[in-house]
Parts: sequence; structure tokens; C-alpha cells
Amino acid sequence: MITSEQERAWIAAARAELDPAGLRDLIAGMTSIPSPTGEEGPLARWLAADMAARGLDGRYQPIDPDQGNAVGRLRGDGTGADLLLYAPIDTLTVGTEEEDVPWVGDALRRDMRAEASIEGDYVLGLGASNPKAHGACLIAAVEAVRRAGVPLRGDVVIGLGAGGMPTNRRPGASRYNAGQGNGCSFLLEQGIWADYALIAKPGWAVHWEEVGLCWFDVTVRGTYSYVGSRHRMPYRNAIVDAGIVAQGLERFFERYTAAHTRGLVAPQGNIGAIGGGWSRTPSLSPAQCRMLVDVRLGPEQDPMSVKREFQAALAEIVAANPGLDATAEMVLSIPGTATPTDDWIVRSAIAAWEDVEGRPHEPIVGNSGATDANILRAHGLPTARIGMARAGAGAPLPIDFPMGMNVVDVREMEKFTRTLIHTIVTTCTRTREELGNA
Repeated sequence: MITSEQERAWIAAARAELDPAGLRDLIAGMTSIPSPTGEEGPLARWLAADMAARGLDGRYQPIDPDQGNAVGRLRGDGTGADLLLYAPIDTLTVGTEEEDVPWVGDALRRDMRAEASIEGDYVLGLGASNPKAHGACLIAAVEAVRRAGVPLRGDVVIGLGAGGMPTNRRPGASRYNAGQGNGCSFLLEQGIWADYALIAKPGWAVHWEEVGLCWFDVTVRGTYSYVGSRHRMPYRNAIVDAGIVAQGLERFFERYTAAHTRGLVAPQGNIGAIGGGWSRTPSLSPAQCRMLVDVRLGPEQDPMSVKREFQAALAEIVAANPGLDATAEMVLSIPGTATPTDDWIVRSAIAAWEDVEGRPHEPIVGNSGATDANILRAHGLPTARIGMARAGAGAPLPIDFPMGMNVVDVREMEKFTRTLIHTIVTTCTRTREELGNA
């Protein structure tokens, strides 16, 4: 992809409009507004107003009384292709002891609450990096293009969506389908469309393919019994047998990943929840124990093939353990997707990455994280995914999974925003004929 002298001048002018302090303040403001899945409305309203104040035609798109999207738009003259810049805004955890503890640890760390703190070049708080900083960068990039007066042919649309996390409804929520990309789907269904899409999620590289996910509800059956009677009558503890099933599935996951690793993806499996028995007494063994399992799938797989492979693995575990009784039901499925590498949006995003890095693009392989890129592609939008690097060794907290979600380096935000500006300019200042989109 060749960038013209004029495009380079526009890119430089827009980048000159970037304000690192303003970027820091924007992400701090977003982080301090709680937005757990299903309750993104307050943040989405705040973002819609913020984008409107920046001249980006911001508006709020309600989904239900608690959940909604924020949409912004910078209009072109109508002779070019429209580009959708998308990022979710909900947090994976909630930020309260009632819902998060003890599953995130014995207590909430300071980065696990929806309260932003600024420590040098870093902003800490729930979701500060993933997903909120990515959404902040989208706003900053489009505002910089507007302030620089870049003459756009196509519109730049900002979609900041609810329900992006891999979760169903939280306790007390009125609607079951609060997550799994429901905000992204609603956005598209309600006419917010484009010729190309770029989704902002972590990983400092361009991704053109994504894993999907299948969830399985596994039921392990035993005998309902009492501690005082287990030695006097037939006894099979479903909780104990669930442990046997879990160990067998862990071995299956290794084989499964090895069999389906290719391209950019290495689909993984995980046992994420287990339940059985009465928490009020350990004296009784339950008649069943259930666990919830997530199995990722690559773009070349389909949910039914994963279902059959999973059920065959479970049957092997049962056969190897006489008397064990376990079955599984697939309760959720989202296929993996891919965009051809020669599509304009992939080539444009790679060119932007290379411009900022000053070297040939290096893709990240072995990925097993799913995003709303699957929703965008499934609806027919050619989509590339790109994001910033996670905070490194200089961050104010040790490197672990929650730190990667909740601590962002503002310098990485600025770098990512510079990359976004390049893609906006090279995509939205050309005619549709130039993009092969006539």
C-alpha cells in the first residue's frame, strides 16, 4: 500500500493535534464511571456527550433501561468509504466485593475498582486498559483528524458498545443476553454500518482472524447420600467424580489445542465454574455436580464439529472410569471468523503499524482471545483488529492478568492513537474506486 505525499501531510497534521494530557484525562474519566456488563448506560451517556462536545456528533443508543451504546460520527463528503472504529466499554468484573471477591482474590486491589488513579505515565482502575483505553484512543484519533481539518470523503464512525465481554447476565439483571457482543449486534441492526471496521482490543499487532467459543454445561451424576450412611448403601459422590472429569478434560484441552493451532490462533479450553451440593452443610453428597466449560474454536472450525469432538472426549473419560456418569450440552456458540489478508482494511492497518514502528509488521500468533470482531465479520463487515501493548515491567503493579486489564501506559495510548490516525486518513480520504469498493 502506497501512502501519497498529501496523505502523509494530513497524517502529520492530525498527529500534531494529539494531546497526551487530554488522553490521560479522558481515560481517567472513563475509568471512574462503573460499566459492568449490563449496566453500561451511564458511561455510554457520558461518552455520547463527550463526543458531541468534541464535534463528533455523539449520541446515546439505548438498548434497555440499564444498557446502551455510544455512537459518534465525523462526516465526509459522501464520495468515499465509511470506516467503523469499534471498541466495547464493559468491564469483565464489577468492582465490588459482593460480586468479585473471592473469585479475583481475597480482596480488591486498587486497580480492581472503578476509581481511576494516575501514577506517573500510568492510569489505574477497573478496565483502564481493556477495554476503556482502546475506546478513548478511538475518540482522540477522530478528534485529531477533525481538528486538523483533514478533508474526508467517507465518514468515520465511532461505536462504543455494551456487552462485549464473554458473559451472560449477572445476578439480578433483567435480560439474559447482556454480553457476548449484544451491543455490537444491536449497533449494526439499528443501521450503524460501514464499508470497513477496525476493532480496538489489546495486542500490538494487526489481527485478521479470531477464535470463536463454545460453552458446554457438563453434568456429573452420583447418588444423593448422607455421611452417616455412605458405608451402608450404594455410594457415588458426584463431586469426587467431577474432579475426575475435570482432570480428563484438562488433558483433552492440550490435545485439542495442538490439533487446531494454525495461522494466528491456538484455541484453548477452560473449566470456569463448578457447582454441587448445599453450602449450608457438608453432610450430604448431591445427586449431581455441574461445571461450565469454554472451548475456543478457530475460523476453520464450526460449532457442531467442536460439540462432537468435546462429547467424544467426555465419552472417553467415562469409558475409562467404570461407574462414572457424565453428559454435556452445548449452551452457547459463536463461530470464529477471518478477513482475507488482501482486504483493504487489513492492508491499511498493517501499513499504519509499520509507519509507527518503522519496520515490517510482525503478527502475534497463538491467540485464543475472542472479541466482537466475530460479530462484525459475521454481519459481513471486513474487519481488522489492532490494539496497544499491555503495560510492562515499569508499571506500578506486578505483571499479571488483572494488571493487564486495569493498568494502562498513556505513552502506549498515544502510540496507538497515532496508528489509528494513519488508518483513518488512508481509508477515508480516498474514493471508493481507489479502495476497490465501487
